[in-house]
Amino acid sequence: MSEITGELARVSDAFERPTLTLLHQRQAPAVVAVLNTCFSRETRMVPTARLHILVDSLLAEMTTSGADDVPTGSGREVCMRWTKSQWLIKSTTQDGNEVYSLTSHAQQALDFIANLRQERTGLSEHRISNILATARRINLESNPDRESRVAILDAEIIERTVERDRLNAGGEIKAINEDRMAEGFAELLSLVAQLPSDFKRVEEAFRTVRSEILEDFRSERRVPGEVIDRYLERIDQLHASTPEGRAFDGAFVLLRDDELLGQLRQDVNVLIDQGESFLVDSDRVELRGIVPLMRQGLDSVLDQRSRVTEVLRTYITTRDAAKDRELDRVLRSLEGAVSTWLSTAGPRESVPVSLLPGQVEIEHLRERYYDPSDDVPLPDLPEADDEQPEGLSMEELRQRGGPRMAELHAALEEAQHRAGEWSLGELFAELPKELRRPVDVLGLLHLATNNDDLAPTPETETYFAIRPDGTTRMFNVPVLAPGSSPEEEEL
Repeated sequence: MSEITGELARVSDAFERPTLTLLHQRQAPAVVAVLNTCFSRETRMVPTARLHILVDSLLAEMTTSGADDVPTGSGREVCMRWTKSQWLIKSTTQDGNEVYSLTSHAQQALDFIANLRQERTGLSEHRISNILATARRINLESNPDRESRVAILDAEIIERTVERDRLNAGGEIKAINEDRMAEGFAELLSLVAQLPSDFKRVEEAFRTVRSEILEDFRSERRVPGEVIDRYLERIDQLHASTPEGRAFDGAFVLLRDDELLGQLRQDVNVLIDQGESFLVDSDRVELRGIVPLMRQGLDSVLDQRSRVTEVLRTYITTRDAAKDRELDRVLRSLEGAVSTWLSTAGPRESVPVSLLPGQVEIEHLRERYYDPSDDVPLPDLPEADDEQPEGLSMEELRQRGGPRMAELHAALEEAQHRAGEWSLGELFAELPKELRRPVDVLGLLHLATNNDDLAPTPETETYFAIRPDGTTRMFNVPVLAPGSSPEEEEL
């Protein structure tokens, strides 16, 4: 294969990766704009239903504004296509909710677009200095020559000592110009911007390991010991042989070192104060969010690693070794029987073996099994002595109760022996205040209805009832008075 042919194959393979498939399409501006709007450093995960609605509204708004090459379909359909293209990933949180998050490929594409939007040159004196310092540090760490390492350290010590003595002697403090400061901030922000995609790649690597372990368990291609050994080997390789894994280990060590973490916060605050004149608000937010950003990425990776270990733990604890040994004995006995049969069987001889078991006749299957939680007694009611209301007297309880039928019946019996005309409303108005409640109106009407000596008339009269709290209410009721009913007068 020629050099250009091999290079073409490698480039073609790169263009097939999700990062470039996202950017190398006509709809790339619309897709990147939607993903940038829906996700941010503070919003790492979005519930599935919410993202469907949000994407649907954003696409409709872009279509209405006349934008070109806008993805078609509902928000759910678009999100499903993006998930299939490995730009979004759907996962389940610990509380059981389904959420979407960006894959490392989509995050890398968004970071690339963000870097293109910045009007800062990549070549600078600060970057060259960092390259030289990094090369010297790597040389110090990797050089096998003892004398060379000592020479490098001696040179650094002399340089630092001279600068310290100069400052202690009252020497001039050299001020850094704004251009160099801006270059340093740009490089620092660029390094910070790469952290989310790095953490996401480690998280996806753990998710891949989890899928492979599940597949090994389901297919039973390997014994559990081999699966566990392979898992530990993959984890070691992930941490040691990949840049993302090494970055994760470094972040893990940093977040466990309180002194180093405090020094990082202090340095960031000092840098923000020094760059007050040219840093924008978004830059300050990114710098202040370095530690929370690393914590979020670390938590996501640890969550995926916990899921992998949970798969291993569940399989090991639920696997029945006794049943496996019993099945192994049955298979060995079948193998022995087949060998015995083959030693005497002819070339075309067959054995009638049913592939499926016969039908089991069961009259009834239990639909519900015993659950010990059903026999747990209810918890005791909490004490509420402090919230107990003040007690009511017997008279107050009677005022809030039903009609006093005995007193009303006695008053009605006494009124029937009167001379002259009277009505039930006049009798109610003469009753004591405690017998003139709204409920007593109903009680008195009930007694009058069952009394043959009282008959209704077409006219009405007003009952003025008094509630226990002193408020009044009026009722318009047909007049009930002693006398003959209309039917008896016609006769």
